[in-house]
Parts: sequence; C-alpha cells; structure tokens
Amino acid sequence: MTLREGPCGCPDETPTTAAPRATAGDTPPCACPGRSRRGRAWAELLRLPALFSVPGDALAGTAATGASPDTRTLLAIASSLCLYEAGMALNDWADRDVDAVERPHRPLPSGRIRPAAALTAACALTGAGLALAAGAGRPALAVAAPLAATVWAYDLGLKHTPAGPVAMGTARGLDLLLGAAATSGSTRPALPSAALLGTHTLAVTTVSRQEAQGGSPVPPLAALATTALLTRLVTRRSSGGPTRGRRPATGHRPATGHKPAGLRAHRFPGQDSGALLTTALTAAYAATTARPYFHATLNPSPPLTQRAVGAGIRATIPLQAALTARSRGTATALLIAALAPLGARFAKKVSVT
Repeated sequence: MTLREGPCGCPDETPTTAAPRATAGDTPPCACPGRSRRGRAWAELLRLPALFSVPGDALAGTAATGASPDTRTLLAIASSLCLYEAGMALNDWADRDVDAVERPHRPLPSGRIRPAAALTAACALTGAGLALAAGAGRPALAVAAPLAATVWAYDLGLKHTPAGPVAMGTARGLDLLLGAAATSGSTRPALPSAALLGTHTLAVTTVSRQEAQGGSPVPPLAALATTALLTRLVTRRSSGGPTRGRRPATGHRPATGHKPAGLRAHRFPGQDSGALLTTALTAAYAATTARPYFHATLNPSPPLTQRAVGAGIRATIPLQAALTARSRGTATALLIAALAPLGARFAKKVSVT
C-alpha cells in the first residue's frame, strides 16, 4: 500500500490500487483523523460551547449604561472571548498534574495536547485580548488589564484557596464592566448588574470545586438559594424602576405626591413589555439551574455535581439577557437569549466543565 495526499494535504491511506475512478465533478473524500482528533482536543481544552456565555457580558454592561452597542462593543466582546479562552487554556495547564489523577481523559494528561502548547495559547490569547481592549479605548483597557490579572491569579494560585470563587465572580463582573467602559467610557451605571452576575458566578464556582470527587450538599444548596435571591432582585428592580432617562411628557411635575389618574394610567413606552421580558428571562434563568442544583443537593455525587455546574454555566446566558432587558435593551436581550439554545446544542458534543 502506498500513501498519497488527500485534497486537504493530509495523508490518505487508501490503497492506490483500490481507488475508484473519479468522475467529472466528484470531490474525492478525505478522512483526516489526525486533524479531527487535534481539533476535538482543542475544543475540549478551550471548552468552546462555553463561549456562548461570554458576549452577553459586554452587551449587558452596555445596556446598563443606556448606550447602544457599536464597534467598540464588538471589540470588547472579542477581547472578552480571548481572555475567557486564555483562562481555559491556562486552567488546564496549571491543573495538568491534578487532572492526570482525577480526569485523565482531559487533553493535556491524555497527551493529545502538549502543556507547552496550552501555555503558549494562554499567553497569546491574553495578549490578543488586551490589544483588542486597547483598540476600544483607554477606559476599556483599564478594565481589561485587571480582568486579565484576575484570570491569571485565579488559575495559578487562587483557585484552590477560599478566595477562588470570589476571584472568579470578580472576573465575570469585570467582564460586564468591560462592555460598559468600551461603549460609554463609564462603568458606574453597570456596577449593580456586575454585582448580580458576579454573585451568580461565585455560586457556580463554589459548586464546581467538588465536581471531580463530590462532597457536601451545602454548596449546591447555597447556589439554589442564591438563584432564588437573584431572581427576586432582578424582577423586583424591573417592575419598580423607571426607564432609562425617560420621564412622562406632562410638561410639569405634580404639586403633591398624589398622581392624577391620567398619570397613573400613563406608561412609559416599552415599560410593560420590558418588564414582562425581564420576568420571562429571569424565570428561564431560575428554571435552568433549579432542578440540577436540587438534585446535587440531594446527592452531591460527581456526575450530578458536574451536571449542576454545567447548568449554572448555561444559566449565565438568560441571566445576562434578563439584566439587559431590565435596562430596556429589549432587542439586545433577545439576541443574547438566542445564544442559549446554541450553547446547549454544542454542549452535547463538547463538555463545558
């Protein structure tokens, strides 16, 4: 048997004597098992389906400032994606010895990716993330730099300390603030949304610390309680707060605290629809995590705990969408929500944990 090249340049081990004659217009098939395995290994290392949970950070931060997404928002999203993937590669590089015992199937301990390659990818992605943030302006870079530092500090040291979940929550909150800083130059209006999203991430990270060996039912129970609290806070703010910078066109302010019937009946444009959308998205957030957290509480075994962590990661998307809808970013919220089924679909092929 002789080797020949397939159409993509990889070795094709089909015997030349057995090859059928090609007809006009035919494209000879090419099996590239080596490339396919390498691609699969990198997809597992970088946990590509989890990327669907990233763009909503910058978009929610932008909505919180009252600005509309623009090219600087896109640069912030690209920066977030790079820094997120840098953290994934660095995480497996730092944990390669632990994974060799607990998760020998992971790309580094299984030998499918060299540790040096993973570290190089982490450095390159970090540099790209900072460069993209710089392209969005100084305020964005001022947020991206501590975000990158938090990611590296978490992976290289804080992960196995009590400060680990706090660091991860801080990183997610900073990622939301990156979108606000890039688009509007200000982060203050986005601080409440960053705090809520960071709290969710803190809860998920706390559960993830025992996903390899199982453990206590307390972390998933605490995460379940956190979900209920966040659900309450997001929906209460959406039903009671005014729309961004809008006042009823009455021409004057009532002299007393009692509002005339006409004013009580008046609704700000889009207020009802925004509140309803926020409630629906918040319900989707709670529904995504409630059952897995509850099951992990009853039985904190590794499989159920890993399922709870995966649900917590996927729930980030409807939470981002709810925060955006709460800020009256209805169209953007729907766009973020559309990422959830895509992430769930790809998560069936590549694990997000």
